[in-house]
Amino acid sequence: MKLTDLQPLDEWQRLEDEIRTRSGLSASVFGVDGVRITDNLHWVNRLCPDIKANPKGQSFICATAHMNIAIQAKASGDAVLEECDAGLIKMVVPIMVDDVFIGAVGACGLLLDDGEVDSFLVNKITGIDDEKVEDLAEGIPAIDTDTAKALGAYIKKRVDAVVAAYQTS
Repeated sequence: MKLTDLQPLDEWQRLEDEIRTRSGLSASVFGVDGVRITDNLHWVNRLCPDIKANPKGQSFICATAHMNIAIQAKASGDAVLEECDAGLIKMVVPIMVDDVFIGAVGACGLLLDDGEVDSFLVNKITGIDDEKVEDLAEGIPAIDTDTAKALGAYIKKRVDAVVAAYQTS
């Protein structure tokens, strides 16, 4: 089963847009392989595009965070909220049909509470100059934990409604 069996790509894209508008986080729907299913990418800070454009940043910061958190979300069946190695929030909500994991909704890109970007670690992983990392990280907004948890519950409710509509059709 694929995510497009549940609803068309444009509906998944609408959910991504709704999450971004509601929270300020970059949102993506991922297949079971961890690959985005839409090309609806909207950056919510200036640092993430540089990290993702760097092969080591993409592999060892972004993809690793998504994979680890998605595994936790799949096991729990619920939203999981953590920070990536860059120090930014990463949330994953599993999409489950009959207890089978078929994908996830992810949201990321802001600071959690009063956290800060780990410019030292970003520099060590990617080779991006420390000062450039600090410059790109300047002004990244924060989201508090309670708001992020409420967003996770909201996304889970939306995903559960999509799955329920599919199962009754």
